[in-house]
Formats: sequence, structure tokens, C-alpha cells
Amino acid sequence: MELQPFLHDLLVATMAPTQAWSAPDGQVRPGGAQGWYHGDVRVLSQALLTVDGREPDAIAGGPAGPGAVEVVALLRGLAEDGADPRIELRRTREVRPGQVREQLRLVAATSHPVSCTVGLELACDLASMDHVKQGRATAARAAWGGDGKAGSSLSAPGGPTWTDDAGTRVALDAGSARVVDAATAAPRLRWDVALEPGVPLVLEWGVSVEAPAGVVGPPATAEPEWSVPTVESDDRRLPALLDRALADLSTLRMTADFAPGDTFLAAGAPWFFTLFGRDSIWAARMLLPLGTDLAAGTLRVLAARQGTVVDRETAEEPGKILHEVRSRPLSLGEGDRVLPPLYYGTVDATPLWVCLLHDAWRWGLPADQVEALLPAMERALAWMTDHGDADGDGFLEYVDATGRGLANQGWKDSGDSVQWRDGTLATGPIALCEVQAYAHEAALGGAALLDAFGRPGAGRWRSWAAALAERFRARFWVEDASGPYPAIALDAAKRPVDSLTSNIGHLLGTGLLDAREERLVAERLRGPGMSSGFGLRTLATTSGGYWPLRYHGGSVWAHDTAIAVLGLTRSGHVDAAAVLVDGLLAAGDATGYRLPELYSGDERSTVPTLVPYPAACRPQAWSAAAAVAVLGAALGLAPDVPRGELRVAPVTPSPVGAIRVTGLALGGRPLGVAVDASGSVVEVSAEVDVRVLRGPCAD
Repeated sequence: MELQPFLHDLLVATMAPTQAWSAPDGQVRPGGAQGWYHGDVRVLSQALLTVDGREPDAIAGGPAGPGAVEVVALLRGLAEDGADPRIELRRTREVRPGQVREQLRLVAATSHPVSCTVGLELACDLASMDHVKQGRATAARAAWGGDGKAGSSLSAPGGPTWTDDAGTRVALDAGSARVVDAATAAPRLRWDVALEPGVPLVLEWGVSVEAPAGVVGPPATAEPEWSVPTVESDDRRLPALLDRALADLSTLRMTADFAPGDTFLAAGAPWFFTLFGRDSIWAARMLLPLGTDLAAGTLRVLAARQGTVVDRETAEEPGKILHEVRSRPLSLGEGDRVLPPLYYGTVDATPLWVCLLHDAWRWGLPADQVEALLPAMERALAWMTDHGDADGDGFLEYVDATGRGLANQGWKDSGDSVQWRDGTLATGPIALCEVQAYAHEAALGGAALLDAFGRPGAGRWRSWAAALAERFRARFWVEDASGPYPAIALDAAKRPVDSLTSNIGHLLGTGLLDAREERLVAERLRGPGMSSGFGLRTLATTSGGYWPLRYHGGSVWAHDTAIAVLGLTRSGHVDAAAVLVDGLLAAGDATGYRLPELYSGDERSTVPTLVPYPAACRPQAWSAAAAVAVLGAALGLAPDVPRGELRVAPVTPSPVGAIRVTGLALGGRPLGVAVDASGSVVEVSAEVDVRVLRGPCAD
């Protein structure tokens, strides 16, 4: 039986577009998701380490800096002098784009020299990522022995190589090891060593990859596109969460072959290690307090593949922003559902692209860069009415026209994510509530940009946004025993699908709701049916389809909670925001501060610790970026550099106690903010010329 592999207990190191997954003891064993990957291909499926035929006993392991992990193990049975093992082995794995290297450092505290044989059993299956995700078994491939193909920069004397039909080429650097059975499917490395007491012995080996068919690659520079702030907080969890997040995000930086000068963030490891419109946009949007360069790169790379034609197979439409890019078709493992390499099946990436451009402009993206993207913005706005509203009812909706693509095309894109309160599934076309909010915000943001740059059409989009808000008010609101709330969606018959979901958190602060409606949403979000104590459940516990480990039906997603926190802060509902901030910080504390893609929606008081969703990806761009969103929300930053203003309205009282931050960025210049435990602004230091406004806006 083919089952998706679990990931929750695996050790991972990433440096896009390469990643390495292993068991907690550092061993790479056949089966499951373990292996080393480059792009969408597993380039090593086994790396089993032994010393004198016995596996080391691992006692500790974890991250060792960006792109690196280390495992500490003991070698037992070699030279025991009493009860305590006297030989330590440290296995350090470092991932760089197109390369994974390991260092094996052995130290003996024995009374005499110890001789032993260190061995590595290797295998390479060159399995595609979708096959691995579906749990399909793939046989190891026979390697080429000797130097491989003559003239290749990857050839290593005595090192085997592996190739596939797409031109992927994997080369082993054996270092000082002997290579045994090089031209087979099971090559082995052997080091015969003598350990002198107290003298470290270091062995090295690695794998390099060439993949000419890849569409994504490493960025041009090693330095990230954002500042790295210094955070001092009464709550120790916030600096720890931010440090881990920024280290992880630095390993997800990518470029695309069609826009090699622009950097974006890969959605997440292992399955989504590529450009995703929605994910990359949200991650860049959350990171705006640290600078606009990532936003600019993300906007440009997505504009470079903005839709130009109507293509039923790829879901492309003029003005539409893509969903994902791959080097080969992607099987979804559901009948004949296969996504083409360039796929546009997303309803929300297009308005979100406009929202990112508007927000980046307000954070100080240079005017010439903004102006260069305005034609793409106008096409994106036009898509919302020309194609996004296919039936002309005034709402953006989606439907998979081919039956081979994604059945659901919002951020909750699993097949069972849009359901009625009784748990039955809604039928499409589907008009999601949060997509209407994104469209409303995009229309207003687009209008502001059109006015600012002297382009026509602003009045039309403001009128359209106002009419959308009225339509939403008339059609989306439903009621249960606790009162009214927005439905998750309208179904094919334009009926409001009445389950209570986290989607409503995305409506806050977009202008779609009035003050009374925002208060009703805020009350629902902080209630026990939605707030788990570790964040916001995707589906309320009162719903028939609720299950705490259901992908989009009861689990908690960090980015989803962070979006709600930002919306609650923008709309003035700081008490509810503080509840969710504490939940995310508690989740960070329980996960070593690497927030995974999602985790269980179990009530915090009913479990010994956070319960993992065992197939969750990590690191995940928008989960990591949630740490910056929490920081920005706690400080209450609302810039408008074009108008020369910065509003600072912290959450009161501060959910993280007193906080002082330096190294933020506004208009390309440093920004520092200090807030006391009551939430009062103590100090604002901005090098860009802005007028600082303290406290929430009067209206």
C-alpha cells in the first residue's frame, strides 16, 4: 500500500534548490522521504554509516547553522574501558546549491590506539519528487564506475556517477575512501583508520549534482535580501523564533531561469521547493518590515510569467499570476490528476500580487521599480473582472475546468477543504470569502497606485470595491446559535457554505468589512472553537468535518494564524491578536522555534506538548515568515513612505512585554522601535524622512 511518507521526526538541511533529509540519527535509509534532493529529483536514496559493521549510537542531533545539521554519536563495542563509551563520532552535513558534503570527525579517549573500518553504504534512485511523496518504491540505479564521463567538472577519481534521461548527473566525491563495487546499484566507501587517543580524525565525502533541465536555481548572491534585526524582549520566545526563522528563510532563497536576477522564496521543503505564487507573495509580504528587495524580486519574477492567453490545460488567463513552476509534470496521485510544469490554477495569487506591490510601495520600494510594474498591475486588476469573475456575478470564483488539476484553488487547496457545517463537501464553482477580501484590498491599493503615478482608472476600482463590499455583506453572512459570521464560500448555486473557518481572519483589515462586522469576526477567532492555544484552527471544533489532524479541516497553520494576527491588529482588536500571538510563540517553543507547515489543532491544555502533523513540510517560507509578522504586529507598524508618514500603534498591553528592535528597514534605511510592557511607544528611530504618528488612526 502506497502511503505519503511522514516527515515530523526527520532531520533536514536545505540550501535551495538542494535539500537533505535523514533519520534523527543522521542515517539515510531506503524508503520514505529520506534522501538528498536537487530540484524535483532525489539524488541519493541511501547513506548508511557503519564502524566495524555496526551503526553508531546517536545521542544528539539538530541544526548547525543555515544549511547544516550535526549528529553526535558514540561508537560502542570498539574499545570499552569501563561503563562509559570512549569514542565519539560527529557527523556534520552541509548543504550548498548542487552539493551535499559530510564531515565525519572521530575522537577517542582511550588508553591505546584503536583501529577500525568506517563504511558507507550508498544508493541513488533518481526518483521524482511526486513519486516519493506518493510513497512509491523506486529501485536503486546502477552507477557508472571510475571517473564517469570524461571532461565533466564533477568527475572524481574512483567516484561513481549516476545519470537520468533528463540530463541529471550525480557524482560522488569519495575523498580518501576506497570505493567498492563502484559500477553497481550499491557502491560502498571504506576508510581503514587508526585512532590515536585524543587526536581528532576527520574524514570527508560528498555528492555534487548537475541538472540542466531545472527551472529554479540558487540566488546570485549569498546575502539575503532583508535586514537581520536585533530584538530584545521580555518574552524570550520572540527573539528565538525570529532568529530560527531568518536562518531558515536564508536557505529557501531561489531564482528562476526566466528571471535569473530576481530572488524569491521557495514555498517549502521537501515537496514545494520551487516558486509558488501565493506562498512566495505572502512570505515576501510578511517580511516587508525587513526591507523591500525580496518583495521586488518576487513581484518581478511572477510578472515575468504573468498570463497572456487562455489555456484550459494550464489554467492560464491574461493577467493571471501563476500557481507553481516545475521542471516536469507533477502527478497528484489521484487518478489522472497531473499538473503541467507551468500551472496557473490559483484564484488568489493575482489579487495578492497587487496587494504586495501596494504594500511594498508604502514601505518604500523605489518609485521607478514600482512604476515599472504598473502595467502588470493593470493587467492583474483587469483579470479580476475579465476572467476571475467568470459568471459575472461580481465575485471571484474558480473551477477546475479539466478535471485533472486542483479541485480547490485557494490557499486551502485540498479536495475536502470547502465543506458545509455538517461535513459534506461543497460543489464548485467556488467563491471563497478571503479571495473577495484580497480583491477588495487589491482594488483599493491599485487605485492608490494609479492616482499616485498619474494613470487613469482609479475611480472605477474604488467603485468596484465598494460594490463588492455590499455584495459580500448581502450574500456571505450566515448565523448559528452564537450569532452571525461570514461563510467560507459560495457554492455553485451561490449558497453560502456555512462552516466556521479560519478563512474569515483574512477579511480583517482589508476594508471589506465594517467595524461591527470586524468585531464579530474577532470574537469568533478568539473563541474556544477556533483558538487552540497554539494558534488558529482551520475549521471550528463545532463543525461536522472537524478533526485536529485534518490538513485543512482542524489543523493549525502558522501563516494562517499570523495573517489573522495582522488583520486583528490593523482593525484594532488587539486582545484577540494577543491570544493568537501567545499561541504562535508557544508553538515555536514546542518545535525548537522552527514552525512547521502545520500541526494539530488539539487544545493546548489537553496534550502534553504540541502534536505534529506528521507529513508537514519544514522549513516552510510563510510559516517562518510568520515570526516577522508577529514582530510587526506587536510593534503596530503602518508605514506610508510616499506620504512621509510612519504610524506606530503597538498592541496594548504588549503580548511580549517590553521590546526593543533595531535593524528594521523603512525606505531602504534602518529603523528602530522600542515599546514598553504596557504597549506605549518609548522610542522610534528612523533614518528615512518620515513623520512618526503614535497610536491608532482616529478613524
